[in-house]
Amino acid sequence: MKRVDYLIIGQGIAGTMLSWFLLQAGKRILVADDGKINSASRVAAGIINPVSGRRFEPAWMYDTIYPFAKDTYNQLSALLQVPVFTERNLWSVFPSQQMRDAFFSKPNSHVYTEIPDQLQYASFLDQPFGAAIIKGATVNLKTLLPAWRNYLQSQEALLPVHFDLSSLEIRDDSVIYNDVQADKIIFCDGVATMQYPFFRNIKFLPNKGEVLLVKVPGLDTQDIIKKSITLVPQGAEQFWAGSSFVWDYADDDPTAAQREKLEQSLQQLLKVPYEVTGQLAAVRPSGNDRRPIAGLHPEIPVIGIFNGLGTKGCSLAPFMAAHFTEVLAGRAPLMKEIDVSRYFNIIQR
Repeated sequence: MKRVDYLIIGQGIAGTMLSWFLLQAGKRILVADDGKINSASRVAAGIINPVSGRRFEPAWMYDTIYPFAKDTYNQLSALLQVPVFTERNLWSVFPSQQMRDAFFSKPNSHVYTEIPDQLQYASFLDQPFGAAIIKGATVNLKTLLPAWRNYLQSQEALLPVHFDLSSLEIRDDSVIYNDVQADKIIFCDGVATMQYPFFRNIKFLPNKGEVLLVKVPGLDTQDIIKKSITLVPQGAEQFWAGSSFVWDYADDDPTAAQREKLEQSLQQLLKVPYEVTGQLAAVRPSGNDRRPIAGLHPEIPVIGIFNGLGTKGCSLAPFMAAHFTEVLAGRAPLMKEIDVSRYFNIIQR
């Protein structure tokens, strides 16, 4: 029987970051993941945005998490020899005069943004109310996730299977999964966590996102472009275009209805023709308070969770995974804002 310190379920951005920091800490790990192509992390564009919402509010903890994320992704890029992290301007088009006025009314509106002297993309974009330039970044999940998967395999730390709860045996001091014994099991598998009985207390608010892959002839840029839809450059005039938020859905497959809505948003943004080359969909994990969910189960401490990163996953995951690693080692208390105990009516000290 293989013995490890931690069995990690899921290798999206949460599982990738947690496994990286646990390996850095010298822990024996095994990551179980079936490589599902329509997981939330594999469909996401990997945007890191210092502001939240249409009101340009500074993102939670951004001054702390951004430099940490940048350093982490650059370390992984050097180790894996693949491009991972790119700093980019985010060209944010004001959808209305009201939104432009709201931007200028905020005392902190210029912390991460500036107003350009002249409008770029005049021949490509419909932007009568102007735009703001936001200093952001992207994480290339299309290269990072498979490269890390290959690395885990090279370290004999990958279990390429779909996790089956019926095969899990929970003991007082460890768990058994098939022929693996782990001191602890940590669930990083997104919305799949909702089906486990020991996490029923968690108030997840999952939502389905759909995106289009489009080609815009002549629009060759490294900038992210955002209005009611976001265009993320993929090279050679190709763009990730999304994404939708659907709260009532039957499955995680792409739909004609959301394609129509996304194309309506594209037509409101672009002045030029485009070609749809693909469509993707996935269900995002998110907690009801829009904060990550981490920690050991308050009643079953051999079970843990690192989940609920939501749309800020690429910026939050490195710092929060490193913090959780310190918590697991007994070197730091868990941040109250992310503690899973908040869902179990337990007083946090």
